[in-house]
Amino acid sequence: MADVVSLELVFDGASEAAVRREWEALVAADLPSQARHTGESNRPHVTLLVRPELPRGDLGALAADLPLRLTLGAPLLFGVGRSRVIARSVIASPELLAFHTRAHELAGAGDDAPHTLPGAWTAHVTLARRVPLDRVGEALGVIADAGGSELAVTATGVRRWDAATRTVSDPLRRGTLEGC
Repeated sequence: MADVVSLELVFDGASEAAVRREWEALVAADLPSQARHTGESNRPHVTLLVRPELPRGDLGALAADLPLRLTLGAPLLFGVGRSRVIARSVIASPELLAFHTRAHELAGAGDDAPHTLPGAWTAHVTLARRVPLDRVGEALGVIADAGGSELAVTATGVRRWDAATRTVSDPLRRGTLEGC
């Protein structure tokens, strides 16, 4: 799924800064970190859905459920082979799960990545990619020192990421997916 479109929850300034402190702590330890990804669109987020394309649909109703208070929990490891992705878990709440389901309903039917479907979704915030297996323990220690066990954050918006064009847009401001 190289050319995909995703919908992502984004955070208020204080929450984003807290996640970025964890990213920077990894850099300071000379470890892989999302902070090393210098693309303009790179920012902490929680992916709600991923698919090859998003049909026209109205997402404006999601704005009524924001801001959404979330708790980032223990680190998660994803991947196989010689490296791992390290992410912060997002502790499931009834409000978060309802928001996720509603986002899928409003986006309409699509060829969703299975790991983003309601009931199969693992909500997370990525901290680092391609962490060598022999440095995973070190990275987890750095994250624990930088952020502690739980981190309260606030999601204040939804963005649309188009991997093919490398662009982001705000579908809640426009109200629809068309033209995003």
